[in-house]
Amino acid sequence: MIGRRADTTDIADVAKPKGFDDFELRLGDVMRGERATLGKSLLDVQRELRIKASYIAAIEGCDPSAFDTPGFIAGYVRSYARYLNMDPDHAFAVFCQESGFEVAHGMSAEASVIKKPSREERLGKGPGSDIFAAPATPFVPAAEAVWSHIEPRAVGSSLVLLALIGGIGWGGYAVLQEVQRVQVAPVEQTPVVLSDLDPLDTVSSTGSTSGPTIETPRADALDRLYRPQALDVPVLVARDAPIATLDPRDIGTFAAPADVAPQVVTRVDPTLQQALEVPSVPRVVEDVTPGLTMVAVRPSWVRVRAADGTVIFEATMQPGDTWDAPLTEEAPTLRTGESGAIYFAMNDKFYGPVGDTGQVTSNLPLEIAGLKETYLPVDVSTDEGLVRYAEARAASVAQGSD
Repeated sequence: MIGRRADTTDIADVAKPKGFDDFELRLGDVMRGERATLGKSLLDVQRELRIKASYIAAIEGCDPSAFDTPGFIAGYVRSYARYLNMDPDHAFAVFCQESGFEVAHGMSAEASVIKKPSREERLGKGPGSDIFAAPATPFVPAAEAVWSHIEPRAVGSSLVLLALIGGIGWGGYAVLQEVQRVQVAPVEQTPVVLSDLDPLDTVSSTGSTSGPTIETPRADALDRLYRPQALDVPVLVARDAPIATLDPRDIGTFAAPADVAPQVVTRVDPTLQQALEVPSVPRVVEDVTPGLTMVAVRPSWVRVRAADGTVIFEATMQPGDTWDAPLTEEAPTLRTGESGAIYFAMNDKFYGPVGDTGQVTSNLPLEIAGLKETYLPVDVSTDEGLVRYAEARAASVAQGSD
């Protein structure tokens, strides 16, 4: 009987997921796990066990070189294991096995105090030697770089915004410069207005004078000032008389011829005669109102300004000088340096003086109604200068009548 040959092919091992016990656990991993279970940090352990945090990290990292005195390593490891509710002897045995540490006894050199490295030696080890700067715990997140918080798209947007602001500012500056630019186009011919004006036309050719030059208004300007105001409605005088006053022998068809008129004595009614004598031109302007005359009885400086501020009269009036105020719609104003020497003549009466002797009066309106309300008629005999002016005026009137 022929037997079947058995299959000797090895069955390949099927890979299976590993469990917790399949990984190699070191002493430091177990201690860190127990400390995390208690919710303690290195500083908490340092505060409770009175052991430096660097020593605790060295125990978890199985680094005996971090201790200053090797003789205290066994006590530190056992105390820390007892704090974590672990077997102290087993924890110290594992620490010695993983770190290669051996207990030194007696007066051996290994049991003596290890000299701490100097500052230069610590700095020479590099940044990896500091347990707080580069801890061995894998779950602590790594420090982020400075440039990790900067987004490239944000940088591009910022550059576009800066370029937009710069463009708007440059455009505004260019527009402002263009608006303020003044271009002068040269011309071969002098402008007509400038050619007609002569800057030396108003200069007097008589040489220098002792006092200021006063420009007097022209004749047509004075004519406009003194011209009577026109009436809104013309005044018409009727030339016709009542019918009863008409004599058919003098007027009309039945009037006597001119050759026999001397033999007939006719009587003309006075009302008709007055109507016939009235001129045919109607009156269209108002009656000239009484004028205002300014009289100086002693030397006094005066200045008269029109309503628009222009000076129409300025002089130092001597005793007996007069000045007639213009009849304008808005009264001019007077300023005098010697108020006691100025009087006003209105309707053959004198009013004044303007003020006390030596007093300066300003902005006094030269209006007849206002001056009559402000000043009372004055007796000519109260002022010696006014008496002399009245006598001289009366003499001139008498001489003119002769």
